[in-house]
Amino acid sequence: MFNLTEEYIKERCVSDVIFMRGKEYKLKNRIKYIKYEPNDNYVSALVSGTMDYLVFANFTFDGKFLSAQCNCPAYSKYWGNCKHIVAVLLEIADRDAHGEFDKLMNKYTVESIINHFRNRYVYDKIALNIEITYGYDSDEYEHSVGKHSYVSLSIGESRLYKVKSMRNFLGSIVSGEPIYYGKKFTFDPRIHVFKDEDGPILEMLKEIYENEEYIVPYTNRYYANSHFSRNKVFLTDSLTKKFFNMLGDRPFNAMILNKSYSNIRIKQAMLPIDFTVDKADNDLLLKMNCSGDIVPLVNDGEYVFFQNEIYNLPYEQKQNFIPFYNELKRNRQKAIVIPDMYKETFVSEIYPLVKKIGDVSIDEEVEALIYKPDLKREIYFDMENDNLVAKVKFVYGDIMINPFLHDEKNVTGDERILVRDMEGEAKLLKIIEEVGFKVLNGHIYLENDDYIFDFLYYTLPKIQNCADVFYSDTFKNTKIKDASSFKSGIRLNKENDMLEFSFSIDGISDDEIKEVLMSFKEKKRYLKLKDGTFIPFDVPEMRAISDIIEGLDINVEDFEDKVANIPKYKALYLDEKIKNTGKMNIKRNLQFKELVQNIREPGDIDYSVPEELNATLRDYQKFGFKWLKTLSCYGFGGILADDMGLGKTLQVLTFILSEKNEKGCAPSLIVVPTSLVYNWYAEVEKFTPQLSALMISGNKNERIEALNHVNDYDLVITSYPLIRRDIDYYKDINFRFCILDEAQYIKNPQSQNAKSVKKINAKGRFALTGTPIENSLTELWSIFDFLMEGYLSNHKKFVSKFEKPIVKDQDNKAAEELRRFIRPFILRRFKKDVLKELPNKIEHKLMAELTKEQKKIYVAYLNKIRGELEQEIAEKGFEKSQIKILAALTRLRQLCCHPSLFIDEYDGESGKLNLLSEIIDESLESGHRILLFSQFTGMLSIIKDMLLEKNIDFMYLDGSTKSKDRGKLVEDFNKGKGSIFLISLKAGGTGLNLTGADVVIHFDPWWNPAVEEQATDRAYRIGQKNVVQVMKIITKGTIEEKIFELQQKKKKIIDAVIKQNETLITKMSEKDIMELLKM
Repeated sequence: MFNLTEEYIKERCVSDVIFMRGKEYKLKNRIKYIKYEPNDNYVSALVSGTMDYLVFANFTFDGKFLSAQCNCPAYSKYWGNCKHIVAVLLEIADRDAHGEFDKLMNKYTVESIINHFRNRYVYDKIALNIEITYGYDSDEYEHSVGKHSYVSLSIGESRLYKVKSMRNFLGSIVSGEPIYYGKKFTFDPRIHVFKDEDGPILEMLKEIYENEEYIVPYTNRYYANSHFSRNKVFLTDSLTKKFFNMLGDRPFNAMILNKSYSNIRIKQAMLPIDFTVDKADNDLLLKMNCSGDIVPLVNDGEYVFFQNEIYNLPYEQKQNFIPFYNELKRNRQKAIVIPDMYKETFVSEIYPLVKKIGDVSIDEEVEALIYKPDLKREIYFDMENDNLVAKVKFVYGDIMINPFLHDEKNVTGDERILVRDMEGEAKLLKIIEEVGFKVLNGHIYLENDDYIFDFLYYTLPKIQNCADVFYSDTFKNTKIKDASSFKSGIRLNKENDMLEFSFSIDGISDDEIKEVLMSFKEKKRYLKLKDGTFIPFDVPEMRAISDIIEGLDINVEDFEDKVANIPKYKALYLDEKIKNTGKMNIKRNLQFKELVQNIREPGDIDYSVPEELNATLRDYQKFGFKWLKTLSCYGFGGILADDMGLGKTLQVLTFILSEKNEKGCAPSLIVVPTSLVYNWYAEVEKFTPQLSALMISGNKNERIEALNHVNDYDLVITSYPLIRRDIDYYKDINFRFCILDEAQYIKNPQSQNAKSVKKINAKGRFALTGTPIENSLTELWSIFDFLMEGYLSNHKKFVSKFEKPIVKDQDNKAAEELRRFIRPFILRRFKKDVLKELPNKIEHKLMAELTKEQKKIYVAYLNKIRGELEQEIAEKGFEKSQIKILAALTRLRQLCCHPSLFIDEYDGESGKLNLLSEIIDESLESGHRILLFSQFTGMLSIIKDMLLEKNIDFMYLDGSTKSKDRGKLVEDFNKGKGSIFLISLKAGGTGLNLTGADVVIHFDPWWNPAVEEQATDRAYRIGQKNVVQVMKIITKGTIEEKIFELQQKKKKIIDAVIKQNETLITKMSEKDIMELLKM
């Protein structure tokens, strides 16, 4: 019944010691009692310890363990089960194995079923007869609820008994208690049942009772607004409608105004009433003809009692009848006198509504006076002293009405009664009212340019659709430029190798165009020219032009003769912006289109791979080669951002060899991390021995001497540290290309790495990196600033335009805009997309537990450092506390790995090292070979000692390993020497090809997941034949879990810009740091 095993119970203990003590408690019969509650499926027990402790164990009904609680001090102090819980769970498992709980549950189930059906069939059911009476009482003071409708009941078996207290009757239904009505009838809810047709009405009444009973505890029981009064349940209008709807066409009794009616029904029909309109001297007389009183049963007139029937009125009659009824009732007569001065209003506005209530007959003399021509709406516009002036006319045949002259009483001037089209007039007046016109002497006017522009742009087209519009000559000059007058184009000028962006508006001078552009920048809604013409900016065409100008960072001063020159490298961004606008037809010349097409589809260009290349390029590598060639052809730079292990080096060497074959010899500079200098040199010899390569290395004099012979070589290879030292010696050297490998080394634009490489003189620049963004968008800007200075604007503007909106505000629009800029100049492919034959990479997160002694140290240090950091931040501020924060976080990470990393005399164990030992044994037994990465060389030394004790052959590489020795170590390992390669993450995370391993272990997590992925790809790359297992060992309940969560968030930063996603993250805040310091 319960899914409990000793192993499962043991797993939930913080240590084996607690489990063994709990087991001892059980064996010594320390459990005083144990009780099972099948209704809620939990077990309670009392365990004797220092004192008696109460234990609860909760399970799902399918037997899964949910939780356990104990009131002992240890339970609240430590994670996991205490010994008392262990004892109880073991006892439960033991008893469950003997079927004890199954028997109790079966007994409970059977008893529940028996009791349910026993109560259900004890009595024979009797159908109850009910007579429903609807009542309407006009005495508003009989009950203070102020409602007129009510319901009363008579009930019984063979004869009916009047229900004298509706409250008691409904309470009986709810409680099940019987009510005595006479010698021959007692209402008993256990025996009596209601007929199906009565059920809904009884349910409604019961709901009224229950709602009132709910609020009784908060009021006087017989409070003023009770629905109940002896034998009546009073109904609100909504309840009355609900009641009538339930009755449908069923007959019922009624008591209307103290008069009883039998077997009446709800009638779905119009009230049979009619009206007459007669002349009374100069006035009109409206008379309603009906025999009998009309009694509205609800306030809105939906239900009406008339001629012994209740009518459910159609919507239109209901809407228009009640105002007449209320007026006639108030006057206590069935006729209304319409004075002479209101005759026209009555006939125009009221008469059409009366016809919707009933038939109307008009006296012949009155009908002869009615004049009903069609309405014509006219409006006249003029300009006076920069104000827009208008005059409105409603024309009915020979009659003209100015709605803004309120002294016009008899517009016909004779006895005729004009029937005005009030809806038609209101249609135009409503449009005018929305604008904000002022009225003066029968005219309306606007005196503000904002109002006038809005009127011309938004309102005038609406008026033209519903009225005849007339313009004065002065008004005709006040117009809005149509989008068809806007002209724009883009062309590639081959003479100056620049793009020319043009913008003009028909009839607008060059000076006024600059004024238009300035208004763009100032985000105005429109510009009013000297001749009174308005240029609208909030139109799709103008928004498209404004968006392009802003995106291209064009200033007003850049335009000469309506043309602005912009750098050629913005061609693809511009082309994509033009396509996405859709609204503006921007002409592009043939040369511009060819440029865009070639960059976008470099694979279509006929660039031949050099025949002498000592390698066969895959299709995606050929594409990459052509992409580099095309960008170079047009003078652009780019980032080759392929996944690690896809052969970025080979693609670049193929490109440089091709350039040499076509253009002759010229040196190109390759800048790489120190660890990769020899690797690049070896790759040149392997794939392109036709390229002569020079390594800049050695002491200062040797390097200066080597630089004197740069022009004798095709490739010059140096490292970032050396380029920083030697940059002054490069100032007179001109390179064909400057190529940065692992370009993230210049991610900080203020670093000497970045400043140095940007001083190099080169015709073309390229960057290689699998991680163009590791932490912030500034890193991307720094690389582009090296490739094409100014392309992403200066850094301040880039942060304002892109980084802050994307990172802080999560602005997807800004992210998409940045993607448009960078997309043409970043080529990024992933292994899973281009290497279908590459085996799978399977990632595991393995959780390690701190040992008991290790946990004591970790918790103590955590509590100590948390307090110290809070004080430090309070005193010095967050920014000035960074060094101490970093040191504290590093210590916590070291404690997770092994306390001896900074506690000299620690001789205990490490939970993580114990787990690693098991993983290594299992992996080697299965024939796997391992790459093991750690950031701490001290930890690698501890692991090294463990491997020596186990007699396991291994290899070792860290930052102290010389560059020239690295290649030999890699070669030996790939040939089969050593079972494990221990590598410092920072020293060996890039540039190494170690496909001889098929298991990668990250012993400790690093803040940036990209660094770990680079390290993993030392094994997961071209040449790998086996499935690669990647294991990340995380210590449970520690800072390492928080780091892992942070990694998952960080992975989104690259996707958000390089390919579409949703959010970005940035540096950790004070809140993030304090979150890390939680257990």
